[in-house]
Amino acid sequence: MRRLKTLLAAGAVALLGLLPEMSAAMPEIQHWTTANGARVYFVPAPELPMVDVQMVFDAGSARDGDKPGLAQLVNTLLNSGTAELSADAVADRLDSVGARLGSEAARDMAWLTLRSLSDPLYLAPAVDTVSRLLREPAFAPESLDRERNRMLAGLQEIAQSPASMAERAFFQALYGSHPYASPPEGTEASLRAISREDIRAFHQRYYGGGNAVVAIVGNLDRVGAERLAADLVGVLPTGEPAPPLSEAPAVTEAKTIRIPHPSSQSHIYMGQLGMARGDPDYFSLYLGNHVLGGDGLVSLLGEEVREKRGLSYGVSSLFSPMRQAGPFLLAAQTRND
Repeated sequence: MRRLKTLLAAGAVALLGLLPEMSAAMPEIQHWTTANGARVYFVPAPELPMVDVQMVFDAGSARDGDKPGLAQLVNTLLNSGTAELSADAVADRLDSVGARLGSEAARDMAWLTLRSLSDPLYLAPAVDTVSRLLREPAFAPESLDRERNRMLAGLQEIAQSPASMAERAFFQALYGSHPYASPPEGTEASLRAISREDIRAFHQRYYGGGNAVVAIVGNLDRVGAERLAADLVGVLPTGEPAPPLSEAPAVTEAKTIRIPHPSSQSHIYMGQLGMARGDPDYFSLYLGNHVLGGDGLVSLLGEEVREKRGLSYGVSSLFSPMRQAGPFLLAAQTRND
């Protein structure tokens, strides 16, 4: 422990010495709001002839209501084409210019990412394709059926995974009736009940400019970045920001949940409410947890539980900040005996 304190003190001194250089090296983040309400953050990076864009919407599973899985289904279907472009045509258009499109939905948000060369010859058609997917997705019935079946198969996989089952049980126990308890991947009953009208209504409500944040990093100047943001999300309806989420309820008593499963290992998830994004203690908590269990094998948990005692192959701890207090979670796997 004395050695650890010495190392931390030495690291702190070194970090303080680097602060002037770090502050000078920090890139300037430019910010503006598009005409339809999207908040844009831009960092010029002319070193490489590329542009990375992330378009984030307050459209995660916390907005599912009584239809768990809706946010993830909508987000996945955005890649499935428009009335004029099939999924294959979208893939061909992006491949032809070397662009990469990604999408994902979590509890707090849903997002699309675009990576492209910054040369307008390649960037313009990539942006046009993604913009069309955002503003006029087809949500074709055959695509809906395919993605619904894929998610239903995913639920069967979860039922065979002790870790996935433990994580679902942990979130449901920690958050109770709060929207964060809703499983992002849905349930069998909810997925089967989601209609095309539900999907269109969710997209119309949450995929608007007023509910979007755009981050741009790449080989562009300010004028080019403003044009890029306008072409991608400036064409969306303004809409309104999603309403604030209620505060996550405090845990008032300890609870242990045991779920029988025919596996050779037991998976343990333990935790409490942690911190929200913007918490003034974020960096202190991040550093403290990095020492405790956030740095894998060289953390205190890794040293004590795995290396010294051989009780677990993997043990860790983490904070997962969200709009409201996200979880502080410790996880381990160990033999049943």
